[in-house]
Amino acid sequence: MILTVTPNAALDVTYQIDALTPYATHRVGAVAERAGGKGVNVARVLHGLGTPVLATGLAGGPTGQRLRELLIADDVAEAFLPVTGDARRTVVVADRADATGFWEPGPTVTAAEWSGFTAHFAALLAGVKVVVLSGSLPPGVPATAYAELLALAHAAGAATILDADGDPLRQGLRVQPDLVKPNAAELHALTGIRVDGPDAARAAVAVLRELGAGDVVASLGGGGLVAVSAQGVWRARLAEPLTGNPTGAGDACVAALARGLLAGQPWPERLRDAVALSAAAVLSPVAGVVDPAVYERLRAEVIVDAC
Repeated sequence: MILTVTPNAALDVTYQIDALTPYATHRVGAVAERAGGKGVNVARVLHGLGTPVLATGLAGGPTGQRLRELLIADDVAEAFLPVTGDARRTVVVADRADATGFWEPGPTVTAAEWSGFTAHFAALLAGVKVVVLSGSLPPGVPATAYAELLALAHAAGAATILDADGDPLRQGLRVQPDLVKPNAAELHALTGIRVDGPDAARAAVAVLRELGAGDVVASLGGGGLVAVSAQGVWRARLAEPLTGNPTGAGDACVAALARGLLAGQPWPERLRDAVALSAAAVLSPVAGVVDPAVYERLRAEVIVDAC
């Protein structure tokens, strides 16, 4: 069983348009409403692949209730803890080339509510093999939140994946997560190294490992993935990057990495899955949805090289 944690869950609204023009009026071709947040997207992809998964986090108010209803409608198992504040909404405007996102900050969480969630999380860990902790923290939740949850997961014998940025990532690294999945911007913010290629990614990853990370998979967008582990270093990519809606592509990557960690999959195959799922997510109009046929087609096109 994989447990995903989304402290700042969201109701995702995606508008499809032909082309985005600043300061102009747009006619929306289609509207999609989904339960969202990074861990929720991970859970939905895993569920679609047939991997046992449970999604948890904080989700309050009418928006949080709607989020939970949408997860239930998608048959994704959930154990979200209600809080007083209303869950946030995120809006993505996607055209044929890319997407523009607008993220609300989320509800203010009290110290008592956060304490209640840590106890709730600890109770969910029985039988869990992999824990995925991902996304931003809502106001009121301490920057040490992921460090606290990582320590609980390790004490329960679960492997951990951390996908965060800023101080929550830095604090979490001190507890030595088994796998960290930063993107180029997050690597630059944490290490000061501008990640413009595989060599720079390896240098930045080395800093993360010194700070406490175990294995690291760095996402370079269209440049693919660079993985550094005790077993070796690899780069995985498609020959040509794809255009589309990148929202949720990183979450699809994390889903593949979590599934590979659960199964003990060799790194080259794990990375092949991660690139293929990420690319399939780019071609999907909404986050957290992957077409299995597209994923299988792209998987055969992924190039994996040992570095």
